[in-house]
Amino acid sequence: MKLSVIIPVYRVEATLDRCVESIVRQTFGDLEVILVDDGSPDHCPQMCDEWSLRDGRIKVVHKPNGGLSDARNAGLDIAKGDYLTFADSDDCLDLSTYQHAMSAMAESHDGAMADIVEFPVYRHYGAPWQKLLSFGSCVFTSAADYWLRGKAYEHSYAWNKIYARRLFDNVRFPVGRVFEDVATLQLLLDHVHCVVTIGQGLYYYYANQQGITATAQGPQLQMLLEEHIKAMRKWCDDSYYMHVLNIQSDVCEQTHQPPVLPLRTVSPLADGLTASQRIKALALRVVGMEGTCKLNKALHRWKKPTR
Repeated sequence: MKLSVIIPVYRVEATLDRCVESIVRQTFGDLEVILVDDGSPDHCPQMCDEWSLRDGRIKVVHKPNGGLSDARNAGLDIAKGDYLTFADSDDCLDLSTYQHAMSAMAESHDGAMADIVEFPVYRHYGAPWQKLLSFGSCVFTSAADYWLRGKAYEHSYAWNKIYARRLFDNVRFPVGRVFEDVATLQLLLDHVHCVVTIGQGLYYYYANQQGITATAQGPQLQMLLEEHIKAMRKWCDDSYYMHVLNIQSDVCEQTHQPPVLPLRTVSPLADGLTASQRIKALALRVVGMEGTCKLNKALHRWKKPTR
């Protein structure tokens, strides 16, 4: 069995068929599909069972509700594939996506075989602010290069990547925490030798105003900040630091707690910074961390923050 596709299922009656259909119709057919019913209180459990009767490649796990990470881990525990990937049950994929990604997995890249292959995403699909996140054909031979030059911290999603099975031998998603993809990807990167991005294939990440990204408050953002501070101890440059500073500013605004992000001197003229990052780097020099966070709060009276 080549590829195991793990799909947590919870309260997605309206979108489950669309998701599963886009996977069973993939042009790459050597796969197993694991539907993990995470104690869904609607008709999703029956829909999962019906799909397993329609397609012999589909397995179903019924379990008490434990959250997204717990459901993914339940799928990992029974997956038989040499390679692994994930999908959220309110999203879908272009039908040739896995074919392109698995072809990249099978190729040699500068003498190395890929441990992770990442493919494009249509973010917030269906919303006025939808945006295509596309990649060129790039090869990263170190975790630091992928995290920083590839800006993996901006697209640490679990579901637009295919992974060599061995990466999950001693790694599971953190149960009880949100923004679990950031935590998990950095653990996986501790064991990679080669990450490849491709420009083919497409994952449709549908807009969800009830999702954690849109609704996160102080305690959830605090978890996100903690994971990025962990990553910064391994990999950090000026652009990444300014990215994490944005999160720290939002945490201060939401929790009214003082900043915990270690101070780093960033030149407003540093290479690779956006215009807004240059302004914040200047503020950091002039008014310090707390002052920058206070300025951020004042600006948000007129402009909703984005992460």
